[in-house]
Amino acid sequence: MIHVNGSVAEFHERVIPDDLDAPEVWLFEPAQRSLVLGSAQDPTTARADAASAYGVSVVRRRSGGGAVYVDPLRCLWFDVVLPRSDARWSDDVRESTYWLGEAWMRALRASGFDASLYEGGLEQTPWGRLVCFAALGPGEVLIDGRKAVGISQRRTRAGARFQCIVYDHWDPYDVLDLLELSPEDRLAAASDLAGIATGVGGKLDVVRDAIMQELLGA
Repeated sequence: MIHVNGSVAEFHERVIPDDLDAPEVWLFEPAQRSLVLGSAQDPTTARADAASAYGVSVVRRRSGGGAVYVDPLRCLWFDVVLPRSDARWSDDVRESTYWLGEAWMRALRASGFDASLYEGGLEQTPWGRLVCFAALGPGEVLIDGRKAVGISQRRTRAGARFQCIVYDHWDPYDVLDLLELSPEDRLAAASDLAGIATGVGGKLDVVRDAIMQELLGA
């Protein structure tokens, strides 16, 4: 496991080594709260004034999907980097995250949660293109039927980088207050998203240890 400290922007600039020959886990401890936009989202998606007022940096990741709120005190965030030579590699982008989702499911169940794996295609929801936790993607994991583990993926010739995030609790306003929305749309989105996702409460450390046990065996 590789511990990485620093800014969210610096973390996203990390590249998959061309000579990667074994899986790696990059456990990230961000220096500040951040709003992470998906690769296809325009920078104007974010409210620059609100981000500045709240002390939140705005960055873009190289993988797709909606915006993600990162708080170093309230989330568990790490990447799993898998070389193409690994037995778990799949050329099917949809199925390629299942092994990781299954590891998350086992870790959450070991931590006392009713967890299940989502094996469908990318959900098309009213707010899914805007907010990551507003829709489910293949291999993501639910607790009691609500999204708990977000996973995004970036693939290169060397391998795949899977970015994972789990929150202590889910509050749609964490991300919605940082996005360029009308007051009416923000209220509607918050209402729609309030019960769509969930967190792990005070068990972030327990979940971290359980998923690392699954991935590292130690």
